[in-house]
Amino acid sequence: MRAADFERVLAQRPCARTEHFVLHHLSTAKEGAAGELSTPATGASDGLVDEPLRFGLVIPKRHARRAVTRSLIKRQGRNAFQRGAGGLRAGDWVLRLRSPFPVAQFPSAASHALRTAVHGELATLFLAAASGARR
Repeated sequence: MRAADFERVLAQRPCARTEHFVLHHLSTAKEGAAGELSTPATGASDGLVDEPLRFGLVIPKRHARRAVTRSLIKRQGRNAFQRGAGGLRAGDWVLRLRSPFPVAQFPSAASHALRTAVHGELATLFLAAASGARR
């Protein structure tokens, strides 16, 4: 995914939002675009992709200072996307960290409490995006 692809998706209104994350979506008509994006199978039993889904992450260093924290958020974001991909519309999706997690509440960069908080927020975010897709 090139910078222009991210810019187009981020120019759209967020389709779901939590306290720390925002999820943007842009429908695309093109099929099988290549890039550094995750493309999970959406229900096909033979492993082929029915509809193209592309996923990108924006985790700014100003919101997550330590690399281990950014990696944790990226890994959990990819996993949440793969779990929720069945209910999402085809197109480009970008997950953006919009505010930092409080250091006073989560002093360790990869603590169990931070993992649980990120997991819960991402589950809520993708559930809201999937329910919005069914409207």
